[in-house]
Amino acid sequence: MNDPLPQGATIGILGGGQLGRMLSVAASRLGFTTHIFEPGANPPAGQVAHKITAASYEDTKALQTFAQSVDVITYEFENIPTSALDVLEKICTIHPGRKALAVSQDRLIEKEFLTGLGLKVAPYADITNAKDARGAIASIGTPSILKTRRMGYDGKGQIRLIEASDMTSAWHVMDGAASILEGFIDFTHEVSVIAARASDGQVACYDPGENVHKDGILRSTQVPANLSTSQRMDAVLIAAKILNALDYVGVMGVELFVTADGFIVNEIAPRVHNSGHWTQNGCDICQFEQHIRAVACWPLGDGARHSDIRMENLIGADMDRIAELRKSDAALHLYGKSEVKPGRKMGHVNFRSLRSSPS
Repeated sequence: MNDPLPQGATIGILGGGQLGRMLSVAASRLGFTTHIFEPGANPPAGQVAHKITAASYEDTKALQTFAQSVDVITYEFENIPTSALDVLEKICTIHPGRKALAVSQDRLIEKEFLTGLGLKVAPYADITNAKDARGAIASIGTPSILKTRRMGYDGKGQIRLIEASDMTSAWHVMDGAASILEGFIDFTHEVSVIAARASDGQVACYDPGENVHKDGILRSTQVPANLSTSQRMDAVLIAAKILNALDYVGVMGVELFVTADGFIVNEIAPRVHNSGHWTQNGCDICQFEQHIRAVACWPLGDGARHSDIRMENLIGADMDRIAELRKSDAALHLYGKSEVKPGRKMGHVNFRSLRSSPS
């Protein structure tokens, strides 16, 4: 599919979480309808989408019916079962493509892909058994972090190792799951680039944002990031190189560690990204509209930043701040989740100030 989608076309979205919700809102502004495919009950995206299919990713008939009802398919998370993609792809175009998912779904494949592009990543070792685990700790050393190769986000599926002896218990916790051991990086801060690529190869990148994590979960993103002009350019070029190598269509988040020796690529996310939420109030064209434009084969919009933004995630008990935030000039974005849980992202807030000088 390379022809622009007309108004009234339907965009299918795999996943009904907050990212699917915000994609649906952006799509509606451009005259599209959205159809959500989500196994869970009462997802946030279901409150704003035109239609929702509540079914398992193993339900072949439901997948086929869904694919036949939409004009293009995209997704809000990367851990979609391959078997589901096999069913969907026979019927409808999927953006971003399978290669991006294959790379991002497996941390080992991701590291090998990035190093193959000549990009720097943290030292790593593949682990499939106890012998591998002993060899990995001997070569990578400590401190380091043991991660499952597949699944895991917001700090899940990860164990920090302080001493070499920690590997025995850590590998036991992994219960034989294919993993990688990743060496710690001496970095000053983390930044991320939200980048988009259209089907015709056009690339547009947002200003890098500076991220702060706590307990493996993103707490805030500040734009502009603490980077020199040349560093900002290098970060954008890294993101563009990854997009082009994947023949990517859509928005991607690229996380980078800032070190004395340059950037280390931490990970990529083939979807709209939490660290890009600042674009909703810092740019005329936010990451969600940019993604919809890309998958609909429209020209990309201007992602230039007009304001300095500090985005803060509202996680769990942070919802107690809502009464106070309602009285402020901050831009609230709530996800419509009925149950507050520790560690659960309930919304985010963007604090804005006018730019005082060009970035």
